[in-house]
Amino acid sequence: MSVSRVRTGILLLQCLITGTLCTAFTFTEEPAERAAKSDGYCSRILRAQGAKKEGYNEFRLRVEGDPENYQSGSTYRVTLFASHNAYFRGFTLIALKEGREGDNDDDYAGNFQIIDEEETQFMTNCPPAVTESTPRRRTRIEVFWTAPPSGSGCVVLKASIVQKKIIYFQDEGSLTKRMCEKEPLFGEATDKPLLDCCACGTAKYRVTFYGNWSEKMHPKDYPRRANHWSALIGASHSKNYVLWEYGGYSSDGVKQVAELGSPVKMEEEIRQKGDDVLTVIKMKAQWPAWQPLNVHSLAGGLQEVLPRAAPSAEFSVDRTRHLMSFLTMLGPSPDWDVGLSAEDLCTKECGWVQKVAQDLIPWDAGTDSGVTYESPNKPTIPQEKIRPLTSLDHPQSPFYDPEGGAITPVARVVVERIARKGEQCNIVPDNVDDIVADIAQEEKEEDDTPETCIYSNWSPWSACSSSTCEKGKRMRQRMLKAQLDLSVPCPHTQDFQPCMGPGCSDEVDASTCMMSEWITWSPCSASCGTGTRSRERYVKQFPEDGSICTLPTEETEKCTVNEDCSPSSCLVTEWGEWDICSATCGLGMKRRERMVKTPPADGSVCGAEVVEVEKCMMPECHTIPCLLSPWSDWSDCSVTCGKGSRTRQRALKSPLELGECAEELEQVEKCMLPECPMDCILTEWSEWSECNKSCGKGHIIRTRMVKMEPQFGGNACPETVQRKKCKIRKCSRGGANSDERRRRKEARERRRSKQGREEGGEEQAGCKMKPWSAWTDCTKLCGGGIQERLMTAKKRFKSSQLSSCKERKEIRACNVHPC
Repeated sequence: MSVSRVRTGILLLQCLITGTLCTAFTFTEEPAERAAKSDGYCSRILRAQGAKKEGYNEFRLRVEGDPENYQSGSTYRVTLFASHNAYFRGFTLIALKEGREGDNDDDYAGNFQIIDEEETQFMTNCPPAVTESTPRRRTRIEVFWTAPPSGSGCVVLKASIVQKKIIYFQDEGSLTKRMCEKEPLFGEATDKPLLDCCACGTAKYRVTFYGNWSEKMHPKDYPRRANHWSALIGASHSKNYVLWEYGGYSSDGVKQVAELGSPVKMEEEIRQKGDDVLTVIKMKAQWPAWQPLNVHSLAGGLQEVLPRAAPSAEFSVDRTRHLMSFLTMLGPSPDWDVGLSAEDLCTKECGWVQKVAQDLIPWDAGTDSGVTYESPNKPTIPQEKIRPLTSLDHPQSPFYDPEGGAITPVARVVVERIARKGEQCNIVPDNVDDIVADIAQEEKEEDDTPETCIYSNWSPWSACSSSTCEKGKRMRQRMLKAQLDLSVPCPHTQDFQPCMGPGCSDEVDASTCMMSEWITWSPCSASCGTGTRSRERYVKQFPEDGSICTLPTEETEKCTVNEDCSPSSCLVTEWGEWDICSATCGLGMKRRERMVKTPPADGSVCGAEVVEVEKCMMPECHTIPCLLSPWSDWSDCSVTCGKGSRTRQRALKSPLELGECAEELEQVEKCMLPECPMDCILTEWSEWSECNKSCGKGHIIRTRMVKMEPQFGGNACPETVQRKKCKIRKCSRGGANSDERRRRKEARERRRSKQGREEGGEEQAGCKMKPWSAWTDCTKLCGGGIQERLMTAKKRFKSSQLSSCKERKEIRACNVHPC
């Protein structure tokens, strides 16, 4: 064991064990053998005796959410902090099973986890206990505590602190926290039926939401940039209305909350339910999900870190609308949210529940199939039922546990009754007297800014515009960081308040003595060693009743300028004011300076420090993620028929100066409309045929073929046969018999010539042709079709040219009779 680890905790324990009063600390290294664990060392801490100061409440031990019960295996944030202007240098924190003395290892309950190793460590000689890492002034420490297994019973967390005197472990009061084991997590299937409420009057509740989703608690794939809780939306309602439920299907409003974090649609659905809803419950979004600490500057450059304020809202219930439901999105996520469904605030004894504290695990809305925080959109088709996430859902899930353990809660909700109105009819008397004449909203500063507007914290109030007792104004400002919905305006970036000059008051009592502000301290009276300094103020207005003003007008205090006044020392001035912090948010540095007034008399080098630097903490830095609008509707298809494409867009909401956003702003997908109409397609017209008469008036025809029939409502096919009159020569006036004989003779000669060609083929220059092929079938049964036949080359002579043996084709009309 390194001797450097035996520090304040050992000294604190020595003080506790011996009962001595440690009024000052000299932190020195202890021999290594002192660090060896001794039997019963922890129990000696618990049995330490001494004078306890009654009513000491400057220090407080707090478990976040102030739960009365713990969930086995769940982890809680435990805070030890000083109120007002107090501070402490050392502390010890331990958790015991109720009624145990700490003599055995089995007496200790749960396990602590260190958050900041520079602030806290496990005690060397008592490993279950936590103590400070370095001795210095502090106002707050935080650790995590994991609750013990089921069946451990009640647990007591105890703390001691060391300031200028020891505050011992307390069996009750602000340094002790008692919690007992609670029933299973909300999220497990239950068959609890909703009963009719028999309570009388109305009750008013405050619901407070504590987000425990952080990188420390859920380290796997934790989204550092974009983590947030969406705006919370819910209602107090009757059993006739279901906002959401285990095993049900998500409405459009639930889907928008779970996927987009938008409460707009859900609020519309709630307000449409009329008399089934009594109160709409709303809370603002939280960016980031793990909220920063509230840091307040104190006099003298000190800073006080207070517990962060959790968002809350108030609502009412009555006999018919005694259920409470809400939802908020865990973002970013595919469709994950947390909430309560139909929490009944009416008791079977006809009273109103006093308090509900519930750990929350994430739910799957059943509308998206993503498995990680930042999975791309993958709609679940068909939609699935709402169910709680489990640790065995998918190996890529951030909550995956191969052993199938319970998911660590991501949030906690506390619902507390704050007032009742009207005649009550409890069967069992209520032990809290909170009946009021009116359940009107308490007078407070109403924040009516939309949930879609994300602001910075308010700046401190400016000085009053009036330096006298005349009325003036003071102002504070905040910055609009993001506007999630451009259609909803974001007002109130400035706030004004009436004020009066220093020492003035709006309501002046006749005996009030109005004083000015204190003037700055005078220089120290001594240039070396300890002296005094003073400051003054004056009476601005004497009491109107003529009484004497007894308030002091001068203050004096000791001051030390140069502790070393030897000849080898140098004289320096007092320290100047601290410079502003080097950071505008988060951790920074500040410095102050002083000057050498007189160098050492013996001529040596002045060894006094003239520059002092220390850390300073400003409000937590907020990293605004890629804040995007919802996707627009898909555009019309790029074509009016057939295959095309369509697009949709979304807009970047966060300021460009916060960095480049890699998310896509446009998507394109294919679209298919009904097939386009296709008109009839025809071949070109054939050549005109020979005249059908050898003399006198006749006709010739030409045809064309249908290549493709009309489809999908296209234009019908036009005519495929055309006729035209023809006249070769006049017929002779001889008898009909001679004309007929001549025509028959000519026809016989043509047939003989044709038969000869078909049998022997024809000879062209350079090649011998095959006979004509048979006529093809007519293309139509009626209305005019065409037939074709071909003649191809049979033999090509050596001396022939390629162009001398071309194929020949003849076309004739057929079936020309009307259909």
